[in-house]
Amino acid sequence: MIIRVSEIPEEGRTVGVEECPHPFQDPRWALEALSLRVERDKDNVLVQGRIKSRVPLTCSRCVEPFSMTVEAVTDARFAPRSPGRGEELELSPEDLEVDFYAEDLLDLDRLIETETMLRLPMKPLCQENCRGLCPVCGGNRNQSPCACQAKFPDPRLEALRILSDRLHSR
Repeated sequence: MIIRVSEIPEEGRTVGVEECPHPFQDPRWALEALSLRVERDKDNVLVQGRIKSRVPLTCSRCVEPFSMTVEAVTDARFAPRSPGRGEELELSPEDLEVDFYAEDLLDLDRLIETETMLRLPMKPLCQENCRGLCPVCGGNRNQSPCACQAKFPDPRLEALRILSDRLHSR
């Protein structure tokens, strides 16, 4: 959803799911709930609210697909991009807390997608106690117990094992 900044009412406006039905580039992602308050402060725009999305992921241990609900709270400030800015620009600490809009247009879809992505886990798990894959046969340990024998340690490390045994026997 693109909002023209100059058309934001003085009292602000509220944006819900019905106004942003498909904000994500990936069509498998779904926006479940949205409540954003958009207000102008002179040329700046403040966006505050909650975002709830359903995102398909792949478990980092067992490589099974699963779906996760992601909830984000946003409190973003946007300022107009100066038209004369070159490629090199020194940022002040305040600039790091501000995003920019250009040509009087604010893209809420981009904000929704960014806030959702920032809340995704780095190593998604289908369940807290996911047992992962067997290192020998590759079977999913969550679906059936594995009877594989553990592999023997790397023979190149045998000298270290002997040294460790000597140190612990003293």
